[in-house]
Amino acid sequence: MELESVPSLSVRSTAAGLLEAYTAVRRTTESLCAPVSPEDCTVQSMLDASPLKWHLAHTSWFFETFVLARAAALGLLRGSFRPHHPQFGFLFNSYYEGAGGRIARAERGLLTRPSLAEVLRYREHVDHGVRSLFEDGQDLSPLAAVLTLGLHHEMQHQELILTDLKHLFSRNPLRPAYRRREPPPSTGSQVRTRDFIAHRAGLRSIGHASSEFAFDNEMPRHDVYCPAFELAARPVTNGEYLAFLEDGGYARPTLWLSDGWAAVQQSGWSAPLYWERAGDRWTVFTLGGMCELDSHEPVSHVSYYEADAFARWAGARLPREAEWEVAAAALPVEGNLLESDALHPRSLSLASLASTGSSGMFGDVWEWTQSAYSPYPGYRELEGVLGEYNGKFMCSQMVLRGGSCVSPRAHVRATYRNFFPPTARWQFSGLRLARDA
Repeated sequence: MELESVPSLSVRSTAAGLLEAYTAVRRTTESLCAPVSPEDCTVQSMLDASPLKWHLAHTSWFFETFVLARAAALGLLRGSFRPHHPQFGFLFNSYYEGAGGRIARAERGLLTRPSLAEVLRYREHVDHGVRSLFEDGQDLSPLAAVLTLGLHHEMQHQELILTDLKHLFSRNPLRPAYRRREPPPSTGSQVRTRDFIAHRAGLRSIGHASSEFAFDNEMPRHDVYCPAFELAARPVTNGEYLAFLEDGGYARPTLWLSDGWAAVQQSGWSAPLYWERAGDRWTVFTLGGMCELDSHEPVSHVSYYEADAFARWAGARLPREAEWEVAAAALPVEGNLLESDALHPRSLSLASLASTGSSGMFGDVWEWTQSAYSPYPGYRELEGVLGEYNGKFMCSQMVLRGGSCVSPRAHVRATYRNFFPPTARWQFSGLRLARDA
């Protein structure tokens, strides 16, 4: 699959830069959905996931509601404005209370209508309206910030499209492949030892402060004191996690937080999501179908509770998010991201690391931290309805860092704060160990 590169977006992006990015992002979303059937696009496999058709429509609703309606109010839109369909706001609003009512999240999979074809026409309608803003040569500076936010919002949904589809296909007894995956060639090489990199104690600045785009939850930049710590040079691998599992990791309550142990008992966890035992070997479901478990790949699809239990078993801990950011701040955003087109974590063998030169801090798997998702000192939500984007979720969630193999590169940065409940496993979530120095 060939995916378009999205240019970096700053708060001072030119109109031409915004249009280029808009075109690339919208095409990428549709390219990701192209290999699947209309039936695949309609079904919802669990509460946390949404149908692909809903993602396609919701991202268009965002631009219609927050860009085109605002442009009309500012007199920047040709003619009068009215929504493409009077009920699409109800069908495709996600959680914005200030934007009106919405269908229950658990019922998104009941939307057999509108059809996929009609949703794609809806996208064309919105694209035509947005492009007309650029064609008129008007001053779009009043819309630049919300346009940029909309593009990053859609890049978030590109990742969700792939993770939600993976979960959906995993529930199908036919175990369909999104795209057949060729097994990587055997290198005969061992994974790099789990070295720890020391970081001295001191006052450090974290958070976003440049002209490049960032979400409001990444700001303001502020000082934190970090005691001396050590951070593993690479994520934990499948092989290492398998050793934890075979040592009775899922049967030893002393390794688990109380809520984590309750989740193990209630949900019957005995391995990461998508792992299956077949006799004396392990297989794993991927976007390419069922594959042999590669012991050199970063472990993925583990919850915060599983990551924390493994860290205890290994005599270490999860990093605090400030520690993770301090370690990653000076590194280039390079790694196995969406544009690599692997759609799966890559082997961390010595040979693969030598060929890619990857630090492993970005891409492959989102890395759980031990930090609860809470506001930075001095945090201010965006004004109006868009203030609901991040701030109201700052409770009962844990922070992840670094991006995954299905995160668009233009969407990832060292300050990015992803967040999920500690039980979440359907994202490409893994871990990197830390310890006190």
